[in-house]
Amino acid sequence: MEFKDLDPLLHNELRLKIMAALDSLDDADFVYLKGLTGATSGNLSVQLTNLQDAGYIKVSTSGAGRGSHTVCRITPKGSAALQDYQKALMSYFSKK
Repeated sequence: MEFKDLDPLLHNELRLKIMAALDSLDDADFVYLKGLTGATSGNLSVQLTNLQDAGYIKVSTSGAGRGSHTVCRITPKGSAALQDYQKALMSYFSKK
């Protein structure tokens, strides 16, 4: 049996929820992701920044202050990383 390395960026419950949601949607706004994940605004903001810094998502903000609107979209790099993560995780449950 061989255990593949898990991407430490994706091996976090909140970041994994964000990536899974964005992988199934064209895009999602901050408010939607906050409600879906149950995260606080501060924690969600930090994790979105981590994912954006890794190139896994693209974050676009329009407006300023309380009227701003933030939209997130998964990148091809992020989609590939999520697929690799899924394959690596499944290697832990292989019966071979």
